[in-house]
Amino acid sequence: MKKLLHIIATPRREESRTLKVSSSFLKAFTDSHPDWEVEEFDLAKVKLPDLAVKQVNGKYLLLSGKDLTGPFKASWKDILKYIQQFLSADGYLLSTPMWNFSIPYKLKHYLDVIVQPKYLFQYTNTGVEGLVKNKKMVVVVSRGGDYTSEPFTSRDHQEPYLRSIFGFVGISDIKFIIAQPMDMGNELQEKRIQVAQGLAKETAKNFG
Repeated sequence: MKKLLHIIATPRREESRTLKVSSSFLKAFTDSHPDWEVEEFDLAKVKLPDLAVKQVNGKYLLLSGKDLTGPFKASWKDILKYIQQFLSADGYLLSTPMWNFSIPYKLKHYLDVIVQPKYLFQYTNTGVEGLVKNKKMVVVVSRGGDYTSEPFTSRDHQEPYLRSIFGFVGISDIKFIIAQPMDMGNELQEKRIQVAQGLAKETAKNFG
C-alpha cells in the first residue's frame, strides 16, 4: 500500500483556514485512492530534535563521505527517525500558513532536521543530486494578504523557498493550492476558501 504523508505546520487545528482546504483534498484523495494510506504528522504535537554541536558535527562527517559512529550516531537517533518517516512516503501533502512572509518556525526546524546529506541529497562530481525521486507534493497554503501583485509578490518568501528546498532534494512535481486573502473580510475569505477547496478536490483526484 502506498502512503501519503500529511505534514501539518499550523497549530490552529479546527480554526485553521489552511486545514479547511486540506480537508477537502484529503476527502477527495481517500475517495479516489483507496489503495493509499494517509499518515498525519502534526508538527505542533512533536518535539523535534535540537541541532546542537554534536548533531551538526555529525552532518559534516556525512558531508565528508564518512559514516556516523559512536556518540555521533547516538546523537542522530531522533534525526534519522524523522528522515526515515519522510522517505517512507510515496507522496506528500504539506499544510502551512504564511507567517511573516515565509513559513512557521516549526516547519523550518523540521526541514533543517530532515534535509541531510547521504539521506535526502548528495554531492557528486557533476553537482548536487536530490535523492527523493519520483514523488509528488501538494502544498496547501493560506495567507492573510493577497500576494498575486506588487508590492506583495516580491515579499512572498514562502513558495520560492519551499520549491527551492524540496527541489534541492529531488521533488520537482509540486502543486501549490493557495487561499488568499484571508484577513480582508469574512465574505471574501469564505469565497476564496471555497475556490481553493474546489482546486484541492480536483488536484487530489489526479494525484498519484
